Amino acid sequence: MTIPAAPGPIRVLVVDDQELVRSGFCVILDTVEGITVVGEAANGEAALSAAAAHHPDVVLMDIRMPGMDGLEATRLLTRGPAAPKVVMLTTFDLDEYVYEALRAGASGFLLKDSPRADLIAAVRAAAAGNALLAPSVTRRLIEAFARRPPETAPSPARLASLTAREREVLVQLARGGSNTEIAATLFVSEATVKTHVGNLLAKLGLRDRVQAVILAYETGIVVPGDPSAHP
Repeated sequence: MTIPAAPGPIRVLVVDDQELVRSGFCVILDTVEGITVVGEAANGEAALSAAAAHHPDVVLMDIRMPGMDGLEATRLLTRGPAAPKVVMLTTFDLDEYVYEALRAGASGFLLKDSPRADLIAAVRAAAAGNALLAPSVTRRLIEAFARRPPETAPSPARLASLTAREREVLVQLARGGSNTEIAATLFVSEATVKTHVGNLLAKLGLRDRVQAVILAYETGIVVPGDPSAHP
């Protein structure tokens, strides 16, 4: 799916403790129309300072760095209404910090060896407010919830405000469906799906689709290992 570029240039901050990795991302992104790299940083502390100075729309954030790591930096960066979107950089698609990073406020994940097109698409998707969850990351989320004791699952009461169709859309989101796939499954238009997604995020007070996926598993509307479950 092609992600449309956001109005005006997308301001990107690149955070990684490896200079060659930072430089590589910066070189690629600076050649793309509609994207500009406004700064780079080698650790979490420097990322916070750079974000305050340059006000990026998207932060590419390495998870493992000396000093303040990417998890803590993401928690601090994503506070507040004008917070940038954070895409976590990782070497492995099954990084043990996937779940913690999403809970910290990350909008998605990107492998450091991803193709150039995926990097650009990730930045544009994050800037547009869309989640970036590869199937392997979605599986990681499911595995994390499958290991949790049932008694620790929160009550689904906060889902009471959703309509039946909004709950159906939430289920499909949690299973990793794109707007196109959800529209085909529910026999509605993509525009209708976008409207339902926007409505359910607003009703539940969620920032983006990633938070919706997490909530769906936490509340039991989707149960790992049971594709038909949506109470």
